[in-house]
Amino acid sequence: MYWYAIEPLDVLLFRDAKPFSPGDGSWAKGLFPPLPITVFQAFRSALNLYGEGQKNKKRDLEFVGPFLLDSGENLWLPTPKDLLAIKKRQPTETETEQQDNSDDYTDDWHRTLRLQPAPRSEGIWQHLCFDRESLPPMIAPFDKLSNNEIIFRPHPWIKANALCQYLRGENPNNPSDFHDDPWGKQILPHIHMKSGERQVKDEEGYFTEVAIRLKPGWRLVAGISTTLNSPNVVRLGGEGHRVMISRLDEGSRFSRQWQKLEKHKNQQTSSKFAYLLTPGLGLIEENGQALRYGVYPSSWRKILAGCVSDRALLWGGVSQIRRKLSVGGQETVDPEFALLPQRAFVPPGTVYLFKSIPESDACLLPNQSQGKFWLETFRKLHYGMLLWGNKNDA
Repeated sequence: MYWYAIEPLDVLLFRDAKPFSPGDGSWAKGLFPPLPITVFQAFRSALNLYGEGQKNKKRDLEFVGPFLLDSGENLWLPTPKDLLAIKKRQPTETETEQQDNSDDYTDDWHRTLRLQPAPRSEGIWQHLCFDRESLPPMIAPFDKLSNNEIIFRPHPWIKANALCQYLRGENPNNPSDFHDDPWGKQILPHIHMKSGERQVKDEEGYFTEVAIRLKPGWRLVAGISTTLNSPNVVRLGGEGHRVMISRLDEGSRFSRQWQKLEKHKNQQTSSKFAYLLTPGLGLIEENGQALRYGVYPSSWRKILAGCVSDRALLWGGVSQIRRKLSVGGQETVDPEFALLPQRAFVPPGTVYLFKSIPESDACLLPNQSQGKFWLETFRKLHYGMLLWGNKNDA
């Protein structure tokens, strides 16, 4: 795998999965960091033509990423969803203020704890109702809190070295190992006025997009199984925005951090929990038929002790490929309107607690791959990569 830093030359624009056009809506939300397939296509644009159609299209490239890289070549990854930041209570802070602020990010804390599955028949939980056929809710370990401590959330990004500490079953206790989103949002309004009038056109009207501007010194980083011309400028995302890709040295600080993370890719006999590094795809199946997307696949239900995740990353939307319809042997003038398959990816940072280790490969993707080209693509792009942690008794 050859690693490349991705430095934006302008704002970046990645729309979410909602079908969007000025006639259908006025606000296009953004998605950042982008999904792997978006960055992979930008990398592939720097290569020669890779075949056309299903028969001769090559699928021999592998890809992993994107992740965040700061100016010191430190690798940053999504913070595990089950981590809690424990802060000492301020003498002047009322109990109401503590509750109002508990969902905020903070760096004024002294240790972290992890969410744990609620006991089904102990303490107050024996009087509360939840579906006994599903996973128990994840709760804070209140027995490990003192009277002068309150719970906050750590920042959403964690250093790779601190993540390795987390995967060893330890709790990271250095606030500097966590960082807030290193980017800002830039609102891009678009207004199309009628010629000679002070009114917006009815058809195109007014719509707004949300662009991303990375803070100085911050870049994306991704790996691909071939060499690219470096440095090189490629298009990434919408509206033709460009980025510069530069090869990272094999002996760089980033490489050493990645090598430590790779040691957790394989399951161990002591593995009791897993951290989702890249977007995954969990399918709920019955009788061999995929019914819907879920946080975890139905095959994991009996071996899971708990799960902590967030809202799904939606991918899909209006297809840019327009094919003309054929009616009575003649092609119509208007092209066919088509939607891309809508998929709900499990967000990185999701944590799974296992009663026993799954027998299949350590990835969060459907097992049935025969004849499904899209699933083969997801495997090549390392969707659903899991990093396995040691016994979680912290």
